[in-house]
Amino acid sequence: MNALPKHPLAIARSLHGLSQSDLAEGIKQAACRRDRRAGTTKQQVSVWERPGGRPPDAWYQQLIADVFKVDHDRVTALGWPYWLPGHDAPVDLGTGETVAALRKAQRQAMLNRRTLFGLAPAALTTLAQQWATLDPALAASAADGQVAPEFVTYLESSVKRLAGMATADRQHSAQILDSYYDTVIGLLEKCRSDRATEERLYTLASSLAQTIGWHRFDHEHHTDAGHYWSAALHAAHHVGDRDRGAGILSDLAYQSIWLGQAGTAIDVLDHALSRTQDATARSLLHLRKARALAMTGDARACRRDLDAAEHALNTATAAPPAWCSWMSPADLAVDSGRCLIDLGETGPALHQITQGVALLPTARDKTRAVFLAYEAETLLRQGEIDHSAATAHEALILAQRIGASRCLRQIRDLASGYEPHLKVQGVQQFLSTVWTAA
Repeated sequence: MNALPKHPLAIARSLHGLSQSDLAEGIKQAACRRDRRAGTTKQQVSVWERPGGRPPDAWYQQLIADVFKVDHDRVTALGWPYWLPGHDAPVDLGTGETVAALRKAQRQAMLNRRTLFGLAPAALTTLAQQWATLDPALAASAADGQVAPEFVTYLESSVKRLAGMATADRQHSAQILDSYYDTVIGLLEKCRSDRATEERLYTLASSLAQTIGWHRFDHEHHTDAGHYWSAALHAAHHVGDRDRGAGILSDLAYQSIWLGQAGTAIDVLDHALSRTQDATARSLLHLRKARALAMTGDARACRRDLDAAEHALNTATAAPPAWCSWMSPADLAVDSGRCLIDLGETGPALHQITQGVALLPTARDKTRAVFLAYEAETLLRQGEIDHSAATAHEALILAQRIGASRCLRQIRDLASGYEPHLKVQGVQQFLSTVWTAA
């Protein structure tokens, strides 16, 4: 059975070696130091750590900050639970700390935490704003050793082959990618190279961090994914690669959408759109913005961005950047349908999603699992229970094969909708598979 995702408060306690009872006692002592009383118990801490549970009020957050020795300005600026220890904000762009940001992402990931939270929305929006307004400047580096361009070529070709693996095989490449990432950051930290080789290393570091970020995201290590994508943005900004930077911001926005943070996604995508002109890239950015707008219920703005996404994709003539080379009419159709689901238009939504799933290449199994889950949800809302259960079961089997817990969670979240229909053909089989996989 998969372990439940850890709440950031549980992570913070673990970092400080505190049990729930220890934290409750620490809160009481913090209140005493302020000449107040707090009746906190282990049970109350447990309530705070439940996914979706009510957060502590401002007074108790002050006391928890006292226990963890966190500045109260950070509590106010980032909000709950983003100010907690172990949930660090990304390094600012333009500080010359690109290599430090790349290494920091790796060290944060070593904590191996599995959490339902990404980067703090305020910090993420600030990072996107910095990317949209700061001019990149290469930081000077002084180190011993010389990097051979031929070795960089070997690294680039190896990483490209790993990134191009079939979806079902990528789950087995995580440790190899981590080792390549460590090698590239080590070269940037310790070795000399000419400017062209250095830029290639930064670009490779950005590509690796972006790919590893997706690995972490697919397995619900959302904070780790955010840190890797932040590091990737640093490296892309360092070499002035605006198209790659826009793609990384698009990834961060997609994560925000997945975590239900539509407002943050809209802000990030607005910044991304301000600095990229490639038609395919703009199509994807508008499509993801439409998805976020649909979540807010803004139908008019959503349709405006859907129209912009379709127009940009239809008028694209140049080869797109690698990060959005997969963008296709299938993605446009399905995500348009997903928007219509949120806007309550299930009939047109089903037409769009079914059309898009049929167009999707067989190699994109992870995307197919997500799209099939959308289709199952739409069919369920329309009362086509047997068809919906069969589609959901297909999505579940596919998600199990590719090993993406994010996709499995998406499908499991549909299960409760089938429980009133246990006698309908296919429902019992689907629910049995869900319960076995839980």
